[in-house]
Amino acid sequence: MVKKVGVAILGLGVVGGGTYQTLVDHHDFYLKTQRADITVEAVLDKSTERLDVLGIPNEKRAGSIDEIVNNPAVKIVVETIGGVGVAKAFVIAALEHGKTVVTSNKELICKHSHELEAIAKKHGCGLYFEASCVGGVPIIRTLLDGVQANHIQKMMGIVNGTTNYILTKMANEGADYADTLKEAQRLGYAEFDPTNDVEGFDSMYKLSILSSMAFHTKVPHANIYREGISKISGKDIAFGKELGYTLKLLAIGKNTDKGIEVRVHPTFIDDSHPLASVNDSFNAVYLTGDAVDDIMLYGRGAGALPTASAVVSDVIYAATHSEIKYSTFKNTEKADRKTKFVSDFESAYYLRLSVDDVAGVLAQISGVFGKCGISLIEVSQIAHKMNRVYDQNPNRVPLIIITHKTTESRIKKAVEKINALGHGEVKALIRVEK
Repeated sequence: MVKKVGVAILGLGVVGGGTYQTLVDHHDFYLKTQRADITVEAVLDKSTERLDVLGIPNEKRAGSIDEIVNNPAVKIVVETIGGVGVAKAFVIAALEHGKTVVTSNKELICKHSHELEAIAKKHGCGLYFEASCVGGVPIIRTLLDGVQANHIQKMMGIVNGTTNYILTKMANEGADYADTLKEAQRLGYAEFDPTNDVEGFDSMYKLSILSSMAFHTKVPHANIYREGISKISGKDIAFGKELGYTLKLLAIGKNTDKGIEVRVHPTFIDDSHPLASVNDSFNAVYLTGDAVDDIMLYGRGAGALPTASAVVSDVIYAATHSEIKYSTFKNTEKADRKTKFVSDFESAYYLRLSVDDVAGVLAQISGVFGKCGISLIEVSQIAHKMNRVYDQNPNRVPLIIITHKTTESRIKKAVEKINALGHGEVKALIRVEK
């Protein structure tokens, strides 16, 4: 039996426009393959120009959210406005009127899914958000319906296309951060205010959503360590390359015996790791399960049609499944009191120091690491091998150090002691995932 389902779209920006076009163009395909007659019944957007460009018929142009939620033909409301102001109010209105909601809004889901899900449960409607994380890559459906046989032990993801584009260009062209960011803004890869992307907020929101689902417990964004790429230097990417490492902004979640470890920061990974080959605006998530072992999902993390693909997949799922799935964990604003989080996490580290070019300095620095209980994998004056000068002070030379795995507190204590020696300074500290 064919199921008829009416859809309303809130916001006709990049994602909303792509969603409208996909639903209209593929209507007959979904009717044939999914036995679902999915039609766009209403669209709400304040820009008449966008409505005109997409050719929205006048009878489908809604004047208010009330018009949409009171329309009996609308069963599913798609929200692609973004942010947590108007979007939240509109989503709540839809849920309170028994409309299933599909959203691409990661900030809204990260910060308010506990409120929205409670309303959805009360009114017997669904809340779906595949498009909130990693664009067209079906990571949420995979966690819900693909790897649920597993205890997920670890996830590492490149989940922000803007930062991955910037780091890829810096690596390939030897450019510095500021120049690369300007180019990314000119090409439309980065916003005029890029803070949300380059300082890791976008990745943090996504990691909160994904780790909550993967580990079956609420992981609020407040529990995630966050560090962006704005302080990354092209020289460190070049040094890392010589040592066999690629630099990525990673969202990392680990479910360990000590507790849950969640962090977003620039990370060196071995060139041989599958994530090292994920370049430009592409995204990927690398999962490790106790039964399935390693899985990587890869694809476009943004864009009109890739993200619309994820939105429409939720629309089709909602249209063809009468049973509604909610969180597999207690979805509250804060973490469950029984859930332990690891703040003093372990990692290997890359350090770049600028040190006095005199005898005895290396011994002093090595002594600091020894006293802090940190063992070293490699100590190198790699700049000399590369025939490059990276320090404006002619009496100082760059020293590159790679440590064995140690704790965050120990490495920061060592950095403080090295800077206090008076013979040099730690210029860069980057975590290394082995």
